[in-house]
Amino acid sequence: MKFFKSIILYIFRSFMQVNKAIILLRGLPGSGKSTFAQFISEQGKHPIFSVDDFFTDIETLEYNFNFQQNHLAYKQCEMNCRKAAVDSLPRIIVHNTFTMDWEMEPYFKLAAEHNYVIFVLTVEKYHESKNIHEISDQQIAKMSQKYKVKLF
Repeated sequence: MKFFKSIILYIFRSFMQVNKAIILLRGLPGSGKSTFAQFISEQGKHPIFSVDDFFTDIETLEYNFNFQQNHLAYKQCEMNCRKAAVDSLPRIIVHNTFTMDWEMEPYFKLAAEHNYVIFVLTVEKYHESKNIHEISDQQIAKMSQKYKVKLF
């Protein structure tokens, strides 16, 4: 565990040397994207956006996913990120599954338009916790078959 914390701190310090960065956290449900986003946000100093925000009641924090509204959730997440970029915030964190490259494309374009460096980090599951959205293991297995990682 100490080794992983050292690596995370090294990566985080590298981010701190960049003037403006959009950090995309990708991974399957339950991998720890939300937790890692909170960690690198410096206790809320940097904004965090997710498709999940659309489906989460801000008062009760109750999550109610509706597939028919998923496209609206993606648009809202992108628009929130765009507003933060227009405001020239130094770090913008977005955590979604991003199983396919096209899901990240709007953020690549946004980064180029507003002179941001973009980092794409894949969060892998090395813990026993379940995902908080009650997505079945079968559905996660289907998602994993579409998941592509670009190594070079």
